[in-house]
Amino acid sequence: MTTNTKRISLTQFLVEEQRLHNTVSAELRLLIEVVARACKTISHAVGKGALGEVMGSAGSENVQGEVQKKLDVISNEILLEANEWGGHLAAMASEEMETIHLIPNRYPKGEYLMLFDPLDGSSNIDVNVSIGTIFSVLKAPEGMASPTEQDFLQPGTHQVAAGYAVYGPQTVLVLTTGNGVNCFTLDREMGSWVLTQQNIQIPADTREYAINASNARHWYEPVQRYIGELLEGKAGPRGVDFNTRWIASMVADVHRILNRGGIFMYPADAREPDKPGKLRLMYEANPMAFIVEQAGGAATNGPQRIMEIQPTALHQRVAVFLGSKNEVERVTGYHQEA
Repeated sequence: MTTNTKRISLTQFLVEEQRLHNTVSAELRLLIEVVARACKTISHAVGKGALGEVMGSAGSENVQGEVQKKLDVISNEILLEANEWGGHLAAMASEEMETIHLIPNRYPKGEYLMLFDPLDGSSNIDVNVSIGTIFSVLKAPEGMASPTEQDFLQPGTHQVAAGYAVYGPQTVLVLTTGNGVNCFTLDREMGSWVLTQQNIQIPADTREYAINASNARHWYEPVQRYIGELLEGKAGPRGVDFNTRWIASMVADVHRILNRGGIFMYPADAREPDKPGKLRLMYEANPMAFIVEQAGGAATNGPQRIMEIQPTALHQRVAVFLGSKNEVERVTGYHQEA
């Protein structure tokens, strides 16, 4: 990982990516720039907080049955409105909506599909803890006429771009188009995204792990075994002490891991044995897996690589283990043995 001294804008970076790797078409560049502008608007709304009267519950539930915060609804609308008119998308899907959002007929249609979690970690909004936006971009299938949900059900390996924004002490945008992972920081005075980290690499080894330990009694044996070893520290089979880190905001936890290593885990558990996990495959797990793998890490659902899972539903859930490669491989091995 290198820190950049010359100011390179997001647009300049994307143009140079196309010249070097031929992976960022003009249409994809426009899409990413529009998403980045929408994240800037969301960052402004998050930053105003109570002054903007955006705190608290919206008094509604999303398709997942979760109570929506006002900022959930606002962020969703910002992303929809920003991306409708540009001509780069054929349709969108959001964690907050039951089905896909078609581009209105008055606007031209593009060749890409986008999925997003407009405000990840929104349970932290009212206590001023970092939250963020996650997005994933797919190519529309060849010969697609009017988009349907089925057109979105592509494995993560088909993603052409993925990224997330973190609204924290700084607002940052982390992006991959399949040639490594780069980070841009929002210059709030200039209103521009500036490249601040290039070719981010996750250390293969770590002594930090992130998991909601309050669910320990419900975990299945492979997770019990793995966490048990970590908790034994120097006296156990690993011979080293591990530290726990848990923010309950996936973007913030993953951003920490991207910068200094670690493993993030949200396993399935025995409370709802019919559910394969808590997090959403299409809106959270796939884009984060793409980013983590591009940074040299690994991402599985326990026994299987996340990006090779064939989706069967738009709001499909999945268990998630991602981060430093050697730790992910160890806990994945325990699942495969079981």
